[in-house]
Amino acid sequence: MNRLRLLLSMLWLLALPLSAGAQTAQPMPEDPVANKRAMHLAEELRCLVCQNQTIADSNAELAVDLRRQIREQIAHGKNDGQIIDFMVARYGDFVLYRPPLKGTTLFLWFGPPILLLTGFVFLFYYLKSRRKRVEQQQMSASERQEAQILLGSDTRSRHA
Repeated sequence: MNRLRLLLSMLWLLALPLSAGAQTAQPMPEDPVANKRAMHLAEELRCLVCQNQTIADSNAELAVDLRRQIREQIAHGKNDGQIIDFMVARYGDFVLYRPPLKGTTLFLWFGPPILLLTGFVFLFYYLKSRRKRVEQQQMSASERQEAQILLGSDTRSRHA
């Protein structure tokens, strides 16, 4: 009886990863052309849940659902443009992995370089003004003597 329990436990443990993967698995269409189209479209669309992943790369529930919708629309005879238009109408331009250049997506295209350039300009001017402040500050005699003690040097011995 113990051997049977052990065998069943081992089979259950071996089957556990298979059942976890079955949640995100998707049926493959028998038509290789349709499958290739679905994969191409999935690589063109962004997962709305994940950070910078296509729906082809993501295993999020939404990505699985979007891949299913793509396959259904292919089965209904829609072309790639119609499928992408449907996704954009439903989720906005952000769903496109490479959004078009237009008024509403200008910040997506030019925001990061502008922010980076602004940061470098700010850093340059900050360091320049800091350098001027440091150069203009004069140490008092007591501060100079304390610095010499801390640094372990005596300027009198150098000048002699």
